[in-house]
Amino acid sequence: MTFLSVNVNKVALVRNTRHLGIPSVERAAQLCLEAGAHGITVHPRPDERHVRSADVYALAALLKKWPKAEYNIEGNPFHNLMPFVRDVRPHQCTFVPDGEGQFTSDHGWDLAKDGDRVKPLIAEAKSLGVRVSLFMDAVPEAMELARAVGADRVELYTEPYAAAWGKPDEAKVLAQFAAAARAAQAAGLGVNAGHDLNRDNLPAFVREVPGVQEVSIGHALVSDALEMGYAETVRQYLAALRR
Repeated sequence: MTFLSVNVNKVALVRNTRHLGIPSVERAAQLCLEAGAHGITVHPRPDERHVRSADVYALAALLKKWPKAEYNIEGNPFHNLMPFVRDVRPHQCTFVPDGEGQFTSDHGWDLAKDGDRVKPLIAEAKSLGVRVSLFMDAVPEAMELARAVGADRVELYTEPYAAAWGKPDEAKVLAQFAAAARAAQAAGLGVNAGHDLNRDNLPAFVREVPGVQEVSIGHALVSDALEMGYAETVRQYLAALRR
């Protein structure tokens, strides 16, 4: 089945509003893993407005107790990502083309422009034994470029699908994502997906988009956990993936 990686950024965001250390990012990750999540994702931004450097290392230590779980660190390789990759050597790093003060990720890589710059950093991460995924828009023609610069996977940026879900153009948008996934697979790439996925729109996405190996979900999952708790929320997301 499609793996579920829980992004714990929003747990850190709430914690950072006070100086009490609660809610605990490590405890949240542990509860999600105990409930069956397949991995943990963090996106440490340069301003540390949610996940901080100390969290990245603390979660790396926690994940050693879960040998079958994946650790995925996201970020811009031209900003603060690569020192974490070198130190932690996570299972996967996801290169995201965010600006330093960007509110949230809202576009994929333009590899025609940035491919030559990103290629040596992909090679470095892979030399450390780290799988590299590139955050990409659902553009089938771009998948060959992702493979050419050395990526192992792409993470399809799914906000356009989430915005179309339940509306007249949902089928058209889903077809575009399916075409992008097929193009990625034809190029020899694995396919991940993430951004604004939730319990409601997730089943149709994994049903219609072939071969999605992993989804990374943070905002909606943590929001649901405020009402249902981490364990029940993870169980419901796993059930959504099975649907």
